[in-house]
Amino acid sequence: MNKIKISAVAYTNTKAFIYGLTHSDIINKIDLSLDIPSDCAAKVISNQVDIGLMPVAAIPYVPNANIVADYCIGSDGAVNSVFIFSHVPVNEIKTLRLDAHSRTSNNLAKVLLKFHWEQEVSFTTDQNEETDAFVLIGDRTFGKKEDFAYAYDMGEEWKNFTGLPFIYAAWVANKEIPQAFKDEFNAALKFGLDHRKEVLQELPALPNFDLDDYLYHKLQFEVTDDRKKALKLFLSYIEELEKVSL
Repeated sequence: MNKIKISAVAYTNTKAFIYGLTHSDIINKIDLSLDIPSDCAAKVISNQVDIGLMPVAAIPYVPNANIVADYCIGSDGAVNSVFIFSHVPVNEIKTLRLDAHSRTSNNLAKVLLKFHWEQEVSFTTDQNEETDAFVLIGDRTFGKKEDFAYAYDMGEEWKNFTGLPFIYAAWVANKEIPQAFKDEFNAALKFGLDHRKEVLQELPALPNFDLDDYLYHKLQFEVTDDRKKALKLFLSYIEELEKVSL
C-alpha cells in the first residue's frame, strides 16, 4: 500500500499530535513532513500531500477539501500565540504588516479590524516596512507580549466579537481517505493529546512563557459544533472582505 503523505506544522501547538503519530503504529503507513502553516496549505492545495494540518482560511482553495480528523488547533478565547502586536491602540492602527507563515491569522486580523474594530487599515507583506502594527503567530510570539505597547490576542478578540471559540488549523484532505485509516489517525492524535505530560518533558523550559498552561488550557483540540459554526462564520467574513476588495 502507498503511504499516505501528511504535512503537519512544526510549532509547539502541534507537538502532541506529532508525538501521537510518531509513537503509534500509523507512523509506518505515512510519509510525514513538518512545515510552516503556509507551506502545509500549499502542499495540500498542490496535491504534494494527501492530508495537511492547514490554516482553515486556505480550505476554500483545496480541491475536494474534507476534514478528516476529530481534532484541530483551536481555542475558546485567548490562545497566547496568535497576536496583533502594535505600537498604538487598535483604534489608531492605519498600517499592518502580515505574517508570511499563516493565511488564517492574516485573514483573522483583517476580519477583526474591519468588522469588530471597524478600522480602515492598509496591509503589507514587506517585512522591512515600518508599520503601526503587525501579525505574529506561533512559537515566535512566546514571551513577547511585554515587548510591545499593545498586544491583541486574536483568539480572545474573536470570542469578544462573536461569542464563539475559534479553529486555526484543521486536518484537511484533498481526496477521499479510507475510514479505517481515519479511525487509526484519530486514535494516534488522541494518544498524543493523552501524553501531553511526556511532550512537555521533551520541550525546553521557557522562563517567560507557561508551556503547561498553553498545552492544557489555552489550546483546545476538539472539532466541536461551535468550532464548525465559527469556521463557517469566519469563511463568510473572508468572502465578504474579498467582495469589497474587487
